[in-house]
Amino acid sequence: MAEQLSQKQNFLKGIIKDNPVFVMLLGMCPTLGVTSTAYNGLGMGIATMFVLLMSNIVVSLVKSQIPGKVRIPAFIIVIASFVTIVEMVLEAFIPFLYEQLGIFIPLIVVNCLILGRAEAFASKNNLISSIVDALGMGIGFTIALTVLGASREILGSGSLFDFKMVPEDASTLILFILPPGAFIALAYLSVVFNKVSTKIN
Repeated sequence: MAEQLSQKQNFLKGIIKDNPVFVMLLGMCPTLGVTSTAYNGLGMGIATMFVLLMSNIVVSLVKSQIPGKVRIPAFIIVIASFVTIVEMVLEAFIPFLYEQLGIFIPLIVVNCLILGRAEAFASKNNLISSIVDALGMGIGFTIALTVLGASREILGSGSLFDFKMVPEDASTLILFILPPGAFIALAYLSVVFNKVSTKIN
């Protein structure tokens, strides 16, 4: 019972208390680079969550077999293997998203969120706990990117998931689909998220 409670708290921690984007400010490169639309944010979030989950599983299973001196290089090889799978699947089945995400897909390899969870958690905990941790952090990351992308898309283009929400002749704040808009939107969303999460906790 105590272990189940701990796993539940660990799962929710990744979504709320230690949200990778709004609280810990991890993975800022894809967060700011691809979230011009909700679709891009959701796609990058799911891709990252898959790599995070599979990496945590593998690291948790083989941690005792990896010598300490080559621990980090070994983790990077594991992560890069799953990133390659994601890249090939996106290119084959979702070419539009593959083109939109571009260079940010291979950059998942060096996402500090994934390597950090492999090093700080999966390498020190059992399989189930590592899966729960990856799902919590992954879902938190995906939600954050999707919300950020959605807010930028609505304000900058007047649409959501490419569905037009305002008349064609209506004016929009084009700043929000440009790079500076990513910083502005992230700042405001972080403030709101942290205020809300403080009340929840």
